[in-house]
Amino acid sequence: MSVYSFFEMLKRVCFCLFMVMVMAFSSCVRNSAVQIPINEFFGTPQKNAFKISPDGKYISYLKPYKDHLNLFIESLADGKEHMATSFTDYSLRDYYWTYNDQIVFSQDVIATDQLKTFALDIATMKLHLLMTGNKVRMKVISRIKEDPNIINVAMNKDVPTRTDVYRLNIKTGEIKLYLVNPGNFTEWFPDPDGKIRLVKASDGVNETILYRADDNKPFKQIITNNFKTRVEPIAFTGKKNDFYALSNVNRDKTALVEIDAETGKEVKEIYANNNADITSVEYSKNRHIVEYASWEEAYPEKHFLDKCMADIYKNFEDQLKGYEIRIVDRDSAENKFIISSYTDRDAGSFYLFERSKCKLTKLGDINSGIKLDELCAMKPISYKASDGTIINGYLTFPKGKDSTNLPVVVMPHDWSYGATSRNSWGYNPDVQFLANRGYAVFQVNYRGSTGYGKAFHSAGFKQVGGKIQQDITDGVNWLIANKTANPKKIAIFGGGFGGFSALYGVSFHPGLYNCAIVQYGIINFFTYIKDVPPFLKPSLQMMYEMVGNPETDADQLRAISPVFHTDRIKAPLLIFQGAKDPRANISELNQFVIELHKQNVPVSYFLKENERAFFRSERNRMQMYSEIEKFLDANMRVKQ
Repeated sequence: MSVYSFFEMLKRVCFCLFMVMVMAFSSCVRNSAVQIPINEFFGTPQKNAFKISPDGKYISYLKPYKDHLNLFIESLADGKEHMATSFTDYSLRDYYWTYNDQIVFSQDVIATDQLKTFALDIATMKLHLLMTGNKVRMKVISRIKEDPNIINVAMNKDVPTRTDVYRLNIKTGEIKLYLVNPGNFTEWFPDPDGKIRLVKASDGVNETILYRADDNKPFKQIITNNFKTRVEPIAFTGKKNDFYALSNVNRDKTALVEIDAETGKEVKEIYANNNADITSVEYSKNRHIVEYASWEEAYPEKHFLDKCMADIYKNFEDQLKGYEIRIVDRDSAENKFIISSYTDRDAGSFYLFERSKCKLTKLGDINSGIKLDELCAMKPISYKASDGTIINGYLTFPKGKDSTNLPVVVMPHDWSYGATSRNSWGYNPDVQFLANRGYAVFQVNYRGSTGYGKAFHSAGFKQVGGKIQQDITDGVNWLIANKTANPKKIAIFGGGFGGFSALYGVSFHPGLYNCAIVQYGIINFFTYIKDVPPFLKPSLQMMYEMVGNPETDADQLRAISPVFHTDRIKAPLLIFQGAKDPRANISELNQFVIELHKQNVPVSYFLKENERAFFRSERNRMQMYSEIEKFLDANMRVKQ
């Protein structure tokens, strides 16, 4: 071979190697996800909590001002925005329109555990304080058409453990007792005029629905069920004294039914799904009809019972293809609607829909700073638990990664033992944040989760440290077996009951998890049950049945409570807690952390003053997720 030929061949080899390197680099660039700033996921939305005035003349929403949510009003006549409040100490909580263009809202003054209730007059933009109360919980139940100045509110104003119903005059601030709670009433259901005609009572185990024809008649029992069976009134049908309800009486899956209020007997089943509970409905107050029923298996689904609403949704879907859509609010004439749209990769937007014009106008985006193609799809999954039970959930893969040998963050959901407790398909900022940082995110709807029928829900009772945790463990082992998870890079992260599950996982499954992140977690079921806030006392017996009785189930509760097993924990922990969380025993948590340090457990603990379970301060949220990012990076060793 000549020298010339040799150099020509060498040049070709070098060129090929160079091209291989270029292609490899291009592939890396193409497959690497753009790291999105934390504030894009967890910053306060610029506009949120949209509502419309009953007369359809105004749009209202919450918007941040100096790190606190304040109320803004927009006139639909001229499109002008007015800043209605300018609080710099605490954000607004829920707010409600009345029939005479007043807005009632509350402030939770966390430092003093005080509730302040205000009224805003839209015509004058004047604000006045209606009432204050220490350790008071208040809920607006209904507006009164006959007297627009009056609203019905449920409060534990006089007795901390008893919630009575009052009539609050929003002009004068006068409060009159309307309905005395005998001590076991837990929910109130008004008729279209705002008068309370149905109530739900509970002795903690059995649940009773009572009915009265009008305010002058006594309540009478019409339905009694145990805690495993549910009847949830929705609204009166406008025919006789029948009402719509969600019921799983004599069936496994909750159905939409019609019930005779005089007898409590089911008149007919309106709609049911064989595979999932009906979880919500959309109701027209004007026409007294249910417009559609909703449920969720893998994805949210709807069945329309009203052609008019089906046509409206067809219009939405034509303009917002690929989005899940729900009605947020409507005016009294049911001509103007506030709707929201979302997907698993989009926090969504709010729109005004004007039926008479068939016009859809965007009002605002919840999170416009993130590009959809930078986020990750949430995929439904299912697997068999070790006893053969089918468990459902969701798996979100990070972008630009193979679907095998991935670092995984397991996220067990909280469990409030209420009517809705599950993971759902949709936008979740925690999930998208973790996926953006390179982790697959695994969410399990363990037995006890709602939406899958009465048998599956009740299968989780008294299984807080049993089959529920086994379902989570079986899911992790399933991920390892099918090569999705790198068995050396698995973390567990949860809040409330999910926080307990995280601590349980690192206590009783050593070596399965690299580390755990706990937000407002349950560490001791004895104090969790004993220290139940006064307003939850009526549910205490039900908690005994669902979780355990501290007297008769003491051995079981002690065996699973993390506070008694600090010697079992070896994995690094990251713990966040709000000092004003009414469900937390802060002194016990502080001692728990001290004991972990004594056991040489690497634990980082952040206790935030003036915060409840969820951190409302944007600054505290930013710090929390920054710490989570650093913690996972250090313990999972995932570099972007």
